[in-house]
Amino acid sequence: MALDLSALPLAVQFTSPGPILVRIGPITIRWYGLLIATAVLLGVTLSQYLAKRRNVNPDLLSDLSIWLVIGAIPAARLYYVLFQWSEYAQHPENIIAIWKGGIAIHGAIIGGIAAALIFAKLKRVSFWQLADLVSPSLILGQAIGRWGNFFNSEAFGRPTNLPWKLYIPQVINFSNGERRFPRPPQYANYDYFHPTFLYESLWDFMVFSLLIALFFRGLQRTRLKLGTLSMVYLAAYSLGRLWIEGLRTDSLMLGPLRIAQIVSLVGIALGLAGLAWLYIAKRPFPDVVSTPTENGQNGRWEDGEMR
Repeated sequence: MALDLSALPLAVQFTSPGPILVRIGPITIRWYGLLIATAVLLGVTLSQYLAKRRNVNPDLLSDLSIWLVIGAIPAARLYYVLFQWSEYAQHPENIIAIWKGGIAIHGAIIGGIAAALIFAKLKRVSFWQLADLVSPSLILGQAIGRWGNFFNSEAFGRPTNLPWKLYIPQVINFSNGERRFPRPPQYANYDYFHPTFLYESLWDFMVFSLLIALFFRGLQRTRLKLGTLSMVYLAAYSLGRLWIEGLRTDSLMLGPLRIAQIVSLVGIALGLAGLAWLYIAKRPFPDVVSTPTENGQNGRWEDGEMR
């Protein structure tokens, strides 16, 4: 006999316990913030470890992380706000309320790339070397950060009755009297939805495993050309996001088109074209330092600089 999850108590259903982890006096610790902080900490630690394995000064990665946070988080929020401007124009006080959710990974990538390019230019190091060292940390952070969507009851998909369906409440009440209605109006009478945050988190963990496997394979056998991991990340992540985005109910839109799917198609094309450039055309990417040649690298790396 099939198990009817709707008959189970809410506590044992797949549903968010709420966005707030704990309150200590006037201090409120939210799951979203904790997960972002955890992702950043693990990402910096992993990037430093990978840097050591490539004989790159790990301090460069800790310095870069500050630039990435400064560049990525505001850009991620700005990207989201711009494409939801009709909502934020009515409530401008919510523009900086990032703790309520509402950041876009594509905005974070754009901001992070800009910050990394400036950093690489100032430090006179290879942008592609840095990008390859950061890519596994980035996708790991995305896998962890997606669970922030779970606790905020956001970024879910269309209604479903699959065994792993996610219960979304009709209304979320906050202690300050604020109320939020997470269900889209057209699905207000539905209780269960695709947990698209979970699909993307699992996909991201698989991409992370692929990048790590390639990284260590490159250390043991033929050295990877600079930019390889970045291009694999771009193509693989975009491939997963392309189909997962099609299930979501809260996509950022440009007319009738889902922006994330457009960007994902561009990402897949750029990632595959980049790999073809490196391994079929056998040419290095333009860089902010001397152009690498053999195996994507010319000379030795010491303290993160080309020698």
